[in-house]
Order: sequence, then C-alpha cells, then structure tokens
Amino acid sequence: MQYFKECKTIEEVKALYKQLAKAHHPDAGGDTDTMQAINTAYAFACAMLAKGAGLSDAEADEQIVLSELYQKVINAIIHLPGIVIEVVGNWIWVTGNTIAVKEDLKAAGLFFAKKKVAWYYRSPEFKTRCTNASLGEIRKRYGSQTVHNDSHSKTLE
Repeated sequence: MQYFKECKTIEEVKALYKQLAKAHHPDAGGDTDTMQAINTAYAFACAMLAKGAGLSDAEADEQIVLSELYQKVINAIIHLPGIVIEVVGNWIWVTGNTIAVKEDLKAAGLFFAKKKVAWYYRSPEFKTRCTNASLGEIRKRYGSQTVHNDSHSKTLE
C-alpha cells in the first residue's frame, strides 16, 4: 500500500504520517505489521522527496536514517504516562512528569538537561555547545511539533 503517493512535500508526508500513526500505532490499538509498513513507506517517501529536492543519494540516505532513528526513539517513549514529547528543530525534548519514567527515558537514549529541566535526544551530528537559551526560546527559533501523551489518549499536533 502506498500511503504517501499523493504527498508533494515533506510537510504533507509528515502530517499524513502523524494521522496514520495516531490510527495504527500498536499503543493506540493498531497492529505492529501495519505500523512497520507505514514506517517503511514514510522513509521511502521522505527519500524520494529529498532526492527530488536536489539532495545527493548520500544526503537522502542520511535523511532516511535520521528519520528512522527519531521514529524509533519516539516509539520507545510514546506510551509513557504523563510526559510531553516535542520535536524542536533536530532535537526531541521531553517534559512533564518525567521522574517516574526516567529509567525508560535513559534506556531510549535520552539525556537530562538540568538547566532546562527537560530530557532530550539528538543525533550526534546535531551536538552543540551548551546554550543558555530557554526551551521556550529554542521552540520559538526552530518551531515545535508536540506529541501529548497521557494515560487515556495520544494526540499529535
């Protein structure tokens, strides 16, 4: 099934992916096989759009790997109660009631930022020097996509 064949931009692919994940993720009542097919189709659609945007094969492959890596991290923590997951630029930030799930966050590869009182994940190529910017300032600079997760529902904005 070609979930993303009508999408013309990365933004359209991401928006459709969020809708599909909301409906088919195993934690939301979906099944693993369908979600894996959606993830594969998502990576392929991103690659095709990246190649169409003038990226080299190596650059497009890098974008696919990065996309899959971030999906894996989010899928590992999306079921945790009481947290808020945000993709801000090229980083994943987690806030909310994180004390109760800190071992799960560590296991998923996240780190705690004391000054921001938040957990974060970023791939090695996006490592930066410590900044005094607040999380709000970082959101404003890079934009933010939020996944709200509570014990009753999961919604993507």
